[in-house]
Amino acid sequence: MSAPRVAVVGSVNMDLLTATERLPGPGETILGSAFAATPGGKGANQAIAAARAGGAVTFIGAVGSDVFALDLRQALVDAEVDTRYLREVDGPSGIAAITVDAAGENSIVVVPGANSTVVDLTPAELAVVADADVLLCQLEIPLGTVVAAAAHAAAHGTVVMVNPSPAQPLPTELVKLIDVLLVNQTEAAQLGAEVTGAVSHVVTTLGSSGADYAGSDGTTLHADSPAVEVVDTTGAGDAFAGALSVSWRGGPGTAVPFACTAGALATTRRGASTSSPTRTEIEAALPC
Repeated sequence: MSAPRVAVVGSVNMDLLTATERLPGPGETILGSAFAATPGGKGANQAIAAARAGGAVTFIGAVGSDVFALDLRQALVDAEVDTRYLREVDGPSGIAAITVDAAGENSIVVVPGANSTVVDLTPAELAVVADADVLLCQLEIPLGTVVAAAAHAAAHGTVVMVNPSPAQPLPTELVKLIDVLLVNQTEAAQLGAEVTGAVSHVVTTLGSSGADYAGSDGTTLHADSPAVEVVDTTGAGDAFAGALSVSWRGGPGTAVPFACTAGALATTRRGASTSSPTRTEIEAALPC
């Protein structure tokens, strides 16, 4: 069977990661224990996660003309993500300032930079969306671009999977186009039952407790996550999303446990895109 084709239209950032004993409070300065700059961004993270989980992935997004651009592109290339549609624009690339405490909890501030220029998808980019099995989007690029990509995907039979992060109100036009909505508990509460109830498939992540699935036909299921030693939760949600997009054609009963396992394994390593497990690692750790 051929690898699932996943088109990711999304963000790519340089993650500026600081490790601390605890997260600082408002107005507080504390000393950190480590610093690293690693490629990230929810779109790129999920693209890399999908590729590592066995997908044939094409990424549509933008980097700037700064010192980060080459490393951001190379991270995608190294993961065997197709970067022919990764634009380069004048100005800064996106960045994310991330602080992670000793318990693995994190706080994140994102500055979009080049990601804000991802508008007006070209005919070639739209063709990638139309040819994919799954379109995977997040909300770190202009919302209008997500709507346009989703509309084109829906018109050509491509599954539309949206991870609405960072959470914001979704236009009715987009909600009607979504096949699979992937949310955490906070995002689900912010969107409300009116939105989650209007989508055919809703997957809600529960951290170390796994994930729940609810279908519009009344089908529900729960998948547990394997027990792991948590080091850093930063990339867990993106690893889950990438793995879910690759495994979705097997149905939620297969896809949700697969994604839960990928998300759990990602917490055992530091970093975002660098923490995503391979398909072999996921399959080896799947609960029996």
